[in-house]
Amino acid sequence: MTLQQIRARAARLRSIPLESVLRQWGAKRDPGDPRKWHTEHGVLSVTGAKFMNWSCGTGGGGAIDLAIHLNRLGFQETIQWLEKHFPDLPTLDLPLPQPALKLPSPDPGCLWRVQRYLVAQRGLDPALIDHLIQSGALYSDHKANAVFLLRDYQNLPVGAELRGTTSSSWRGMAPGSRKDHGFFSIPAHPLQSIILCESAIDAISCFALHPNNRCLSTAGARPNPTWLPSLIAKGHKVYCGFDADPTGDNMANAMIALHPHVIRLRPTQKDWNDVLKS
Repeated sequence: MTLQQIRARAARLRSIPLESVLRQWGAKRDPGDPRKWHTEHGVLSVTGAKFMNWSCGTGGGGAIDLAIHLNRLGFQETIQWLEKHFPDLPTLDLPLPQPALKLPSPDPGCLWRVQRYLVAQRGLDPALIDHLIQSGALYSDHKANAVFLLRDYQNLPVGAELRGTTSSSWRGMAPGSRKDHGFFSIPAHPLQSIILCESAIDAISCFALHPNNRCLSTAGARPNPTWLPSLIAKGHKVYCGFDADPTGDNMANAMIALHPHVIRLRPTQKDWNDVLKS
């Protein structure tokens, strides 16, 4: 493919209306201001082909920039996502390389910091943390970040949630993570009822409160992870346990609109970890 063809391909995708991208992603339009949209990353304002996220202080122009911002993907993955969800646009067949998954290397010497943070600060059960460590679902990297593995149906790692445990608190994903290919789960084995949570820490907290359910992390309040329909099709009862805030409520409503069998299970406080610590 020539450079001119690649540019033409990108130009077609950039022309997709931003409102269409937001609807496909699961964002909710503000009932009081049609230019505002609520997402898990904050409130976005859309003016023509431009958008601005006032919560993050970032913006951009065109459907590609918006999809990158919403999905936290690289350019090549974003092109594929747009072509998948807007198939009526003319596309050029070109195999795009997938960024390789780069999981942080384990550092057992820092594991005590992760354990101390999860138990002392997040109020999680030491026995649950030990079980996750022994199973390989949780470990520490050399910066003492907690690494929660996302696994697919073959139990293979497809990504990881990262959580800072030192004085510099932060959260993110391992480079190359495929959030739509798998999830963090506690317990790992199937149970009839499933509760979807926004993060691994929330999933562990929720399981401590509801031990007869399998608690999964969607790694963000996403209304339509691609693995969700298969769980529903297998007859599992699925609850949406997203946070009790505007983003969590909006994303839960969007999920239920797409999958009417899903039931809302709203935490009595902001999130499941707050409920557990209380």
